[in-house]
Amino acid sequence: MPDSTGQLLGLAERAARAGGAELLARADKITGVEHKSSETDPVSDSDRASERAIVNLILAARPADGVLGEEGADRPSASGVRWVIDPLDGTVNYLYGLPHSTVSIACQRLGDDGWQTVAAVVHHPAREETFTAGLGRGAFLGDTPLAVNRPASLSRALVSTGFSYQATSRARQAETLRTLLPAVRDIRSHGSAALELCWVAAGRCDGYYEDELALWDWAAGALIASEAGAAVAELGTGVVAVAPDLLDELLARVSHSPS
Repeated sequence: MPDSTGQLLGLAERAARAGGAELLARADKITGVEHKSSETDPVSDSDRASERAIVNLILAARPADGVLGEEGADRPSASGVRWVIDPLDGTVNYLYGLPHSTVSIACQRLGDDGWQTVAAVVHHPAREETFTAGLGRGAFLGDTPLAVNRPASLSRALVSTGFSYQATSRARQAETLRTLLPAVRDIRSHGSAALELCWVAAGRCDGYYEDELALWDWAAGALIASEAGAAVAELGTGVVAVAPDLLDELLARVSHSPS
């Protein structure tokens, strides 16, 4: 069963595009909307259909691999490879007809230090953009290499973030936002962690932080940002990604223990 980084990356891209096709086909008639962790945390038939398409394609090619998917796809790995899948990152945007939603797939290998992401794809169907990265191979938007911005100071940095689905966490995150805003150029929130990380990689913003995420939210985007030259660090259950010279200062301003 071939498992070079290039082959894994190619499979991830095909699977992400298959998931994206399901999202586009269902965008005009969204069905099966339910809620998960709170009344602000939705899931739809589109999420589920995207995940099925992704998992079916991957397991047809690599039946011994493991899967960790947001919408319930979960199986152990017999090969030392697993796929971490968010079939629709930005479900709220999708439900409202906003364009900022993605399919995120990270392929991980099991090593001595645990699971390591070696190939990553974030596909943005509405813009027909596909971000990719292989470990040690750089990050790309299509065929174009990506490189992070390197602002001279945090005060000149456009920073993006996102928010929890839980009210108590949102109150804490709002306080962080209140203290950070005067120290940066401005702040954005587009509602997709995977997309925010890719936009750091592409220079569409200068940094990103969010402290309450699931692995499938950030595993692919973190590799893409890192391979584009960002410093990436854990923040609670989430991540920070920014130009290396600004990492310590941004971390100091946004670090909290999620409640």
